[in-house]
Amino acid sequence: MRLGVLDVGSNTIHLQVIDGYLGGPPIPNSSHKSIIRLTEYLDEAGSITEIGVDRITDAIAANIKSAEHLEIDELLAFATSAIREANNSDEVIAHVNKTCNIDLQVLSGEEEARFTFLAARRWLGWSSGDLLVLDIGGGSLEIARGAEEDPVFKTSMQLGAGRLTRTFLKGDPFTSKSLKALEEYLEVKIDPLAASLSTFEKDNAAGTSKTFRTLAKLSQNYYPKFGPHLTLNALEELVPKLQALNVDGRMELQSVSAERAPQIVAGAMVARQLMQTLELKEIRICPWALREGIVLHRLDWIER
Repeated sequence: MRLGVLDVGSNTIHLQVIDGYLGGPPIPNSSHKSIIRLTEYLDEAGSITEIGVDRITDAIAANIKSAEHLEIDELLAFATSAIREANNSDEVIAHVNKTCNIDLQVLSGEEEARFTFLAARRWLGWSSGDLLVLDIGGGSLEIARGAEEDPVFKTSMQLGAGRLTRTFLKGDPFTSKSLKALEEYLEVKIDPLAASLSTFEKDNAAGTSKTFRTLAKLSQNYYPKFGPHLTLNALEELVPKLQALNVDGRMELQSVSAERAPQIVAGAMVARQLMQTLELKEIRICPWALREGIVLHRLDWIER
C-alpha cells in the first residue's frame, strides 16, 4: 500500500511517500518538503495571519502536486502544535481542507507522543523493555514512557526549539541575558517530570526528531570520546560552544543545516535540561518518529 504522510509542522510542511504493508517496515519512497516556520506568521492574538494561511495552503498544494505521479493510495494528513495552538485553528483547517481538497486533522499533543512512541518501540523492539521516548519539535516537546506499545505515560509541553528561540533568545550571537532566562525557564518547566518519571530506570532513553539527530551528529563529529550515543557529558561541552556562535557560525558546523541553525541552541538546551533533570547519561537516536508511527498505526487498523 502506498501512503502519503503529510506533516504540517511548526517548521516544515513535509509530504513523505511511504510503501508499507502489515507486518513490514514503512519503506520511504520519496520526500517533498517546504520550509515555512509557522511561528513567524502568528499575530499578537496568537492567530495565524492571512499570509501564513496562504503559505500553508500553497506549500501543501505544491507538495501534493509534486507527488501526484506516484499514485498514492491514501493521504494521511495531520497538523501539530503550531496549528493546534493557534487561536484560529478551526478556520485554518477548514480553509486548507476546502482549498486543497484534503482531510487535514489536528493531532493532540498526547496523540503525537503516542504515535512517536509506537514508532520507537517498533524500531527498537521488545528487548528495549521499559522505554522513555523524547521528541523535541519546533513547537512542542513530546515525552512518552512504557514497556509495551501503548505508553503508560505521555505528555506534550510547549518547549519546542522554534517556539523557545522566538520567545526567549535575542541577538546574534544570543545575549547571555536571554540565554540565562531560557535556562531558568527550562529548569522550572522540566523539573516536575522528575516526579512523574521517578520509577523509570534512567538507562533506556531514545530520542527522535531532527533536533536529537543533529545533536548526536555534532557530538560524534566533535566529541567522539563520549561514544556513539548522545551523552550528557557531550552536551555539557556542546551547548556552550553553540551558544557562543552566531547563526552563520552554527551553519558552518558539520551536520547543522540552514533550517536547523537558528533554533539548535534552544533545542540543545532542552535536551541538556531533560538529561540533567531525569538523570539520563545517554540517549539513543531512533530514526523513526511521528510519521512512521502514524503509518504503522494505520496499517494495523486496516487489518482490523
